[in-house]
Amino acid sequence: MINVAIIVGMHVVGVAMLLSLWRLLRGPTAPDRILALDTLNISAIAQLIMFGMLLDTEIYFEAALIIAMLGFVGTVVLSKYVIRRDIVE
Repeated sequence: MINVAIIVGMHVVGVAMLLSLWRLLRGPTAPDRILALDTLNISAIAQLIMFGMLLDTEIYFEAALIIAMLGFVGTVVLSKYVIRRDIVE
């Protein structure tokens, strides 16, 4: 029963990823695209965690943690660039 719930959840998160990708490609402004990229990052983390739960292995949780750290840094750098047009002070 739990495997069915995980697979359904993976499909729902997959649809959310497609919608985030659409907003990333079509977003009218740069902040919209940054927000869509961050949402896509969070959805990818959710997919990895659910896939790790489905396969009952820990390696996907570690990969999700690394992607989360890199995604946070990427979002901060992109936001700083949009605000100041300069990354290094």
